[in-house]
Amino acid sequence: MDSYEFEGKTTEEAINNASRELKISPENLEFEIIEPGSAGIFGLVGIRKTKIRVTIKESDDDDDNFEDYEDLESFDSPREEREEAEKIDYEDDIDDEDDVDEEDSADDEEYISYLNIAINALDNILKLIPVETRVKGSCSKGKISLVIEGETSGILIGRKGKTLDALQYIINKIINKDTDKKIKVIIDSENYRERRIESLTEMAIKIGNKARKYKKPFSTSPLNPHDRRIVHLALKNVEKLETRSRGEGLLKRVVIIPKR
Repeated sequence: MDSYEFEGKTTEEAINNASRELKISPENLEFEIIEPGSAGIFGLVGIRKTKIRVTIKESDDDDDNFEDYEDLESFDSPREEREEAEKIDYEDDIDDEDDVDEEDSADDEEYISYLNIAINALDNILKLIPVETRVKGSCSKGKISLVIEGETSGILIGRKGKTLDALQYIINKIINKDTDKKIKVIIDSENYRERRIESLTEMAIKIGNKARKYKKPFSTSPLNPHDRRIVHLALKNVEKLETRSRGEGLLKRVVIIPKR
């Protein structure tokens, strides 16, 4: 089994470096610490990076154990199948995201003002953590995009992007609290959003293949509306498959169902 060595200021940073370089999620990596890092004296003298050895976990193509989905229970009778189907929420998450009405959106000058507020708000929050980062931003009709840059920006992503989503939620609340405009703020770091789309799309296709192979539904783990939308769109035009949302509240599962 091939192994690779990576370094970082901390173990977490070294793992993130390995994940980014190998293009594999941290959950699919096994690692051992070769040399523990040291912050040195007052962070100035004797600083030593953490060094880890990484191997890729083996997986069976026919039975991939994705963290983002789990097998639905098998049905013993048509009646049981119908009863289970009634529990599925058939709300279409493809329209879950708020679409911006351009006629209702602010003009360019207003957006520059909102953009500056968003950058300053996020920058002030990051100073409290603290991390050595900088925030860059841009705006277009109905949307403000913020990018967190810096050597330690990876720790702000969090598991499955939860830290990034939390920051995004807060900044959206700040920007939209005193306006009737519908302004959407997207926060990204280390191109996580695009990598997440690729990961969810790949996962959706593999689950869909398993659903068709075994002729029974499979479901993802609970996902937020944005992630569910990605799964729905990934399989929207795939023959003999349909997707439905199941559950209550913000986090729901996407059920991938083979058509008969």
